[in-house]
Amino acid sequence: MKILLVYPQYPETFWSFKYSLNFIKKKALLPPLGLITIASMFPEDFETKLVDLNIENLEDKDILWADFVFISAMITQKDSAYKIVKKCVELNTKTVAGGPLFSGLDYEFPEIDHFVMDEGEITFPMFLEDLKNNDLKKYYRSDKKPDMKNTPVPRWELIKQDAYARMPVQYSRGCPYDCEFCDVVRLNGKIPRTKTPENIIRELEVLFDSGWKGSVFFVDDNFIGNKNETKLLLKKLIDWRKEKKCKMTFMTEVSLNVADDEELMFYLREAGFNSLFIGLETPSQESLAECGKYQNKNRNIIDSVLTLYKNGFLVSAGFIVGFDNDDLNIFKRQIDFIQKTGVVIAMIGLLQALPGTRLYERLKKENRLLTDSSGNNTDFSINFIPKIGYDELIEGYKHIVNTVYSKKEYYERALVFVKNYNHYVDEYFKSEYLFALFKSIFYMGILDKNRFYYWKTFFISLIKYPRAFTKFIAMSIYYAHFKKVFADYAIPIRIQSNNKLSS
Repeated sequence: MKILLVYPQYPETFWSFKYSLNFIKKKALLPPLGLITIASMFPEDFETKLVDLNIENLEDKDILWADFVFISAMITQKDSAYKIVKKCVELNTKTVAGGPLFSGLDYEFPEIDHFVMDEGEITFPMFLEDLKNNDLKKYYRSDKKPDMKNTPVPRWELIKQDAYARMPVQYSRGCPYDCEFCDVVRLNGKIPRTKTPENIIRELEVLFDSGWKGSVFFVDDNFIGNKNETKLLLKKLIDWRKEKKCKMTFMTEVSLNVADDEELMFYLREAGFNSLFIGLETPSQESLAECGKYQNKNRNIIDSVLTLYKNGFLVSAGFIVGFDNDDLNIFKRQIDFIQKTGVVIAMIGLLQALPGTRLYERLKKENRLLTDSSGNNTDFSINFIPKIGYDELIEGYKHIVNTVYSKKEYYERALVFVKNYNHYVDEYFKSEYLFALFKSIFYMGILDKNRFYYWKTFFISLIKYPRAFTKFIAMSIYYAHFKKVFADYAIPIRIQSNNKLSS
């Protein structure tokens, strides 16, 4: 049996980092972890190939070679998935689909032959059994939550390592928090399930032995969802890095309460973690309560972020506008909030109602849903009727983006970061880092007409805070992407007085 695994193309969004990747000679941020994990579950006599449209083209001959084409995708990859399915239909090759896109929007893909939904450790063996018996069904679903200790090691040999900036690993699924706009609890449950430390060490061993010496992204919903289990893993990781003399570094997603636990922060940095993504969302206490983000309430969020810098972590964060409790002051408040945190990689999004979330169900009952979400909350679209007013929300959102991603404000945040950052985690030096430095100087320091802000931060970082200098260079490279992504929206916005926006 011949199996073609296909990963659809991501659009040019905030998180694609497409325009920054060429600075380090990479084509995509991450390979498709789900597909290469499923590949490990096929019988040994199955022949498997992977095509990732983010780094290569899908040819007709690839589809014609296969007995089945397996597709996994996020909602933002929907347009590319449509094209893949259409081509498979034209070439009369059967399709099997899974992942978040198809779990919520399967009805938009009637041409797909089989859906393997929910968690693959449960539903994929059901598909394989029916395939063996020549009795395949349209849908394979299960409410059961698998023990992640049985998840196989991904087939790393299927990917072209040199094309990617990072490698993904998953330690846990689920999150103890149930934010109204988030679909994690629906997909993976409220009680975090984890692999054993031995499972993770084995996965990292295979990755390390394959030659990977770069950054690894733990793609967990909330890496510290079960703090006690996480600390046990981190202790094992610390020992493993020392034993292997390994400088592999890690990044992940966590909740803000990580800043409350000195021991946890110590273990994280000793284990090689140097970058964290956190949902900060909003400075509004009312909006935090509305969406159920209680872990961020009644605390000084800015101080928590600065604490993380001091403990050796680069923080990237999500911010949202469009909550029912947001008023016309939220846009200026959000800008001030973002600037004071010093979060350079600030994903500022419009609230989106994703299928299956509590927000989606509430808005549906209130007859406020307009359409399905695009899955991209930075594309200047919303899929529900906001209380603040549609035009006011879009105009205010553009104002935030224009301001926060202007050169002046961007490098002001970089300065907040470098002044507070303490470097702890060393990593492997790679020749592409030097290449990236020279490209950064050429494009940001020479060609850019607003290069003053670049050079100001460059020399302050180099002379006064040299241990943060490499982080600054990375930030300048990220700016090349953000500038390009938001270029179409960097337009002057006329603002009226009396509680309206200010230009």
